[in-house]
Amino acid sequence: MFITLEGPDGSGKTTQLRLLVDWLREQGHEVVLTREPGGTEIGEQIRTVLHDPENSAMEARAEILLYSADRAQHAAQLIRPRLAEGKIVISDRYADSTLAYQGYGRGLDLETLHYVTAFATGGLQPDLTLYLDIAPEEGLKRRQSSGEEWNRLDAETLEFHRRVRAGYLALAEQEPKRWAVIDADRPAEEIQQEIRTIVETRLSSGA
Repeated sequence: MFITLEGPDGSGKTTQLRLLVDWLREQGHEVVLTREPGGTEIGEQIRTVLHDPENSAMEARAEILLYSADRAQHAAQLIRPRLAEGKIVISDRYADSTLAYQGYGRGLDLETLHYVTAFATGGLQPDLTLYLDIAPEEGLKRRQSSGEEWNRLDAETLEFHRRVRAGYLALAEQEPKRWAVIDADRPAEEIQQEIRTIVETRLSSGA
């Protein structure tokens, strides 16, 4: 089973991922946790370039091609082989991030992005996408108070982050069977319980 977790920085993705992976392993499942950009040695090098605030002049098309190069390596080297071994693969971000950030956020053509993404992944789609939804204002406030260094996308305007959120919600509406939209403006324990219920249902149904 291939599960992806989407949402803005500040939505609590890291905490929820850790809790979910720990719980699944306690249930006896073999779980591989990975991330985008990154997940492979080559991908981590690409991640450094993409997240460097010094690269603020990066052109939007260059950005999408770098993300796609990372994703192609990730799908071929890590995700597909682990799925073939019967493991649960959970990725912190995947192709939907590109559609939300570069498509809805930056205004790149969505049809082109769908094509490039399908080419990069060989058509590999998640079985389940969990989206942690939170108002951009709250997410950015949390991110700032965390003390973590901001990356290049964190520094975008509030309006950009609003477009990204609207994009995520539009994507979820288009594929309701794959997506689960989760209110992330709640205590972490409540969020995790909802996530576990959703994942358990999918595992039980074999979806």
